[in-house]
Amino acid sequence: MILFRHFPNFLRRSGDHAGAELVKIKGTVILTKNSLNFNVSFLNRRHAFIGSGVSFQLISSTVADPNLGGKGRVGKVAYLENWSGGLESIDARESRFDVNFEWDLALGIPGAVIVKNNHHKEFYLRSLTLEEDVSGEMRNLNGIIVFDCNSWVYPIEKYDYDRVFFVNNTYLPGDMPATLKGYREDELRNLRGDKVKRQLQEWDRVYGYAYYNDLGEDRPVLGGSLEYPYPRRGRTCRPSIKTGLFQFLLQLLSGIYKKRPDPKSERRESRLPFLKSLDIYVPRDEKFDMVKMSDFLGYALKSVGSAVIPGVTSVLDGTPNEFDSFDDVLGLYDGGIKIPSNDVPLKMVRELLRSDGEQLFKFPTPQVIQDCKSAWRSDEEFGREMLAGLNPVIISRLEVFPPVSQLGKTKYGDQTSKITGAHIAKFLDGMSVEDAIGMNKLYILNHHDTLLPYLNRINSTGNKIYATRTLLFLKSDGTLKPIAIELGLPHPDGDIHGFVSEVFTPKEGGVEGTRWQLAKAYAAVNDSGVHQLISHWLNTHAVIEPFVIATNRRLSVVHPIHKLLNPHYRDTMNINALARQILINAGGILEITVFPGKYAMEMSSAVYKSWKLTDHALPTDLLKRGVAVKDPDSESNVKLLIDDYPYAVDGLAIWNAIEEWAKEYCNIYYPSDAVVKNDVELQAWWKEVREEGHGDKKNETWWPEMNCVDNLISTSTTLIWISSALHAAVNFGQYAYAGYLPNRPTISRRFMPEPGSPEYAELETNPEGAFLKTITSEIHTILGVSLIEILSKYSSDEVYLGQRASAEWTSDKRAVAAFKKFGEKLEKIESRITAMNSDPTLKNRSGPVNVPYTLLYPSTSDDTKVGGLTGKGIPNSVSM
Repeated sequence: MILFRHFPNFLRRSGDHAGAELVKIKGTVILTKNSLNFNVSFLNRRHAFIGSGVSFQLISSTVADPNLGGKGRVGKVAYLENWSGGLESIDARESRFDVNFEWDLALGIPGAVIVKNNHHKEFYLRSLTLEEDVSGEMRNLNGIIVFDCNSWVYPIEKYDYDRVFFVNNTYLPGDMPATLKGYREDELRNLRGDKVKRQLQEWDRVYGYAYYNDLGEDRPVLGGSLEYPYPRRGRTCRPSIKTGLFQFLLQLLSGIYKKRPDPKSERRESRLPFLKSLDIYVPRDEKFDMVKMSDFLGYALKSVGSAVIPGVTSVLDGTPNEFDSFDDVLGLYDGGIKIPSNDVPLKMVRELLRSDGEQLFKFPTPQVIQDCKSAWRSDEEFGREMLAGLNPVIISRLEVFPPVSQLGKTKYGDQTSKITGAHIAKFLDGMSVEDAIGMNKLYILNHHDTLLPYLNRINSTGNKIYATRTLLFLKSDGTLKPIAIELGLPHPDGDIHGFVSEVFTPKEGGVEGTRWQLAKAYAAVNDSGVHQLISHWLNTHAVIEPFVIATNRRLSVVHPIHKLLNPHYRDTMNINALARQILINAGGILEITVFPGKYAMEMSSAVYKSWKLTDHALPTDLLKRGVAVKDPDSESNVKLLIDDYPYAVDGLAIWNAIEEWAKEYCNIYYPSDAVVKNDVELQAWWKEVREEGHGDKKNETWWPEMNCVDNLISTSTTLIWISSALHAAVNFGQYAYAGYLPNRPTISRRFMPEPGSPEYAELETNPEGAFLKTITSEIHTILGVSLIEILSKYSSDEVYLGQRASAEWTSDKRAVAAFKKFGEKLEKIESRITAMNSDPTLKNRSGPVNVPYTLLYPSTSDDTKVGGLTGKGIPNSVSM
């Protein structure tokens, strides 16, 4: 059913031509010229002068052309007018243009349009709108027709097919007008590009799959094997790395022989020059737009600048590569780095980076130390951040004491925790351990099983980490108190003998108080690595990319599920490609600044072995971690066991809103399970996600069958949740908490000092210095803080949950009404979050550091649209 809004002045009669009754249709085009490199050359000026630069041809949705195999008849060519200037500038990027069509009334209603670019540079086509005339020449039409295009259109020589755009109607495959089905199928075939084997270029619109074989030739290929399973990334078709005989002989002669790379490894772009290293193929419509790229480069250059001077300065001071005290760390924010007046090289760098004044490259003060410089060290804040910090998705309820391991005993021996009741008895408010467990009072942050198999390799690199178990007690005021931290290492006689460990409990003051602070730091180091590699990268960025690819390959832009999910894919392929180039690659920033080093991505592959999409539905996740129990009387069917759990409380409200929106939307187009089963595009999409995108998981039985409306709703809800709220919760709080690295160190460089050692003596004489020598070094701190400052910033053009980039995303009034209802529910959630953050009885909402929990504040209003380090809002997609 075609639904249009009423709009006057659609048609003007042109008169009959050769028996046809032609009418004039006025069209309005909104587009963006490529301002990064768009120069109006002589040839472009010639096209503009003769009026043939950009052409449009409407396609009939009702009349077939036998010469086109039954596809819709194509109307007369019309040209964009006034290319050089446009009618008006809508904003700094977009302009409005006229195009006037002559349309044969006998062809009925236009349903698609062919667009050709005869210029020599690409442009971004936002939309084409056709307007109605009061005379009602086209009686079947009762409003405007909108083509919501949102695509880069390259010069015609870049394509071997026509660029076709459809009206913003929504059609299941079987409901599409017969005259448009061929165009729909052609478009999907072009996007798959399965026959394209050459290296893909920026104008290619090909979505395909590849392994993670571009991280560096000395890193294992991730994906396609039982040993290293992984989600697929976007295909680029870059040449493979090859070491021929000549290169092999050169290596022998030079004495730098390297192991021959895996033949499946793909050649990487050079990291120099910087901008070239960022030019990695993703389909152009998946790339950052000009505002986002401008923001990204601006943030990157600023942060790189912030790292340059302090990094050089740290080499010049009395203790290179080390902070001498917490005051030294605070100097990064309070005053910046003072450049000596006689330091000519540093002054030259300052001038090159155009920074003003002698106090250079000052970082913004992280929220965790804005109100108080020392509250982060409290046990209460340490526990609170597991519920409302940057990684609130790991903590689980302790159901068995002592904690047990899931590592196989035949290989790793007995890995049962050595924490005893004697260690924790005095911290249980008079309860026994059994009573505390029975009353749901004991919780655990458990990084033992994930890390222990990698400890020997990681600790051989210079980093010194433990496998940690942290036990916490839920107090009567709703806060969590850490009561024991176990630091474990592989048994020196071999894995089969289990492990060795030491247990630390809370102490205040003196050497043992410092050792307790160090024990918390070791646990925080592990949580930082797991957060960045697993909670953030793997469980949002990496697992969503296959869905982005499959959706574009198998679901037409007019398909209802494409319209539902596509906003939640914005920029994901682009940011992932950049990550593979400069962040998670061999020698990349993550390997340098986070403890697993060269084993980081291999470790995330090991965790992916147990990944299940269904586990990441928020209610399922909470139940699996034991922090909630089933409750059929609640809206989400679960009841939290920690009432003041900000991530879970806000998350469940957001989850319920998303689920209600997905349900109302899906029910519009799928009135029965049979419609789901008979949707050929939907079935092809789901098959490809399982067998290609997550191909290493294709034989697992947990995948839901796409055979009913309920499974479609639950899957859509989970995908939207992961892409929006889950990613926001684990990404945009990074600078607030980890911008001050002593609070969230990412590396530990030496083991816990033992009594009698010089390091132990240093704990007595210089506890701050000893602490800082153990955790992330000065230069790594500066580099790490520079990175997370970029990752934590919202773009100024961010599109938030409950918003759409285009008001004309669909012509279906039912979908528009359901989406409006979704936005209204999110506004109520915002008000509720604001009220809870002001409630002094909810101690975990702000904590000792006085940082309100706003990461799951939806931001449907305009108060957060400035971008930057707001720590507030849920973007639609994994966009940073």
